[in-house]
Amino acid sequence: MTPLRILILTYEGVIAGSTMSISYLAKGLSAKGHQVTIACKADSLYHRLLKDTEIKIEALPFRSKWDRESMMMIRDIVLRDKIEIINAQASFDRYLSIFARWIYKLPVKLVHTRRQMPLSIGGLQSWFYTKGTDQIIAVSHGVKDALVSKGTPENHITVIYNGTPAEKYNSIDENQVKQLRIKYNIPQSSRVIGCISRLKKHIQLVKALTLIDTPVTAFFLGFTAEQLGLEAVENARKKHSLHFLGMVDPSEVLAYYKIFNVYVLPSTTEGLSQAILEAMYMGLPVVATRAGGNPNIVKEMENGLLFEDGNSEELAQKIEIILSNPTLANTLSEGSKHTAQHTFSIERTIENYISYFTKLRNTK
Repeated sequence: MTPLRILILTYEGVIAGSTMSISYLAKGLSAKGHQVTIACKADSLYHRLLKDTEIKIEALPFRSKWDRESMMMIRDIVLRDKIEIINAQASFDRYLSIFARWIYKLPVKLVHTRRQMPLSIGGLQSWFYTKGTDQIIAVSHGVKDALVSKGTPENHITVIYNGTPAEKYNSIDENQVKQLRIKYNIPQSSRVIGCISRLKKHIQLVKALTLIDTPVTAFFLGFTAEQLGLEAVENARKKHSLHFLGMVDPSEVLAYYKIFNVYVLPSTTEGLSQAILEAMYMGLPVVATRAGGNPNIVKEMENGLLFEDGNSEELAQKIEIILSNPTLANTLSEGSKHTAQHTFSIERTIENYISYFTKLRNTK
């Protein structure tokens, strides 16, 4: 098969699940022999994540959706590297990729990947994204359904799930896990809840904790207590031990999963959460909002439990059901591992992208 020549555009690049998912995609495509160029900001995390690979990294300013300099640089990369497919990942690069192709008449296929539930899209914007692209990739059926409901034609969208790479779980430092237990005074018998995510609707989890009587320890990675609201946090701390750790380096995150008994994600905007995939690969039962792409991965009583958005009482009940029932927790744990390691493996994701891009390249 003739190698693909792909340009991935992404103006975001902070510590986030989407950043990790894009880096896994780029690495996987490159490892399969395809030519991958990634254009990102100069201070993006991708420079570090991809530094030991064959992937070309270009720094673009991405000042706005209308940044002419970025459009010109996209043009130059496409012509220099003989790019066949542009894959844009976020709002700035979605606009810039369309304008660059239109203005400079670039001979490329253009695909947008939607990794989050669409919030603003609809009407003229849906028309613009549809007219300006060859196809849109949705990372879950939840994202696809939302796009269709806002006016994107169903036949313009292909679903390709995110995946998680097995090799990253082979290097977890058990001594680091031991040190975390010592630092936070967490014996093996503790009831520990984990939540790793940028701040979204996490107030739901804090409110749920106030409804759980038996003490738990809860870790929040990705934001601070001040960002969430100190009054709500203090109410929960009357019963439980809460730790807000802010942004944690990706190289340290996996050790935290090893001290959790259950993973909770109360967000409604996830396309297909990389954090849920990580938690499941580590064998954690998951409790997540019945929203976005969560139901595409969390199956009730198979690998986790779902709750209705806004219902903190139900969330508290679902957490308590898992923490108080070791037999159920073990069943959900085994289901989680199977789901992450088989249905959502990065190998399957990469093969789906290669098949999809190859077919698109060969389409007149």
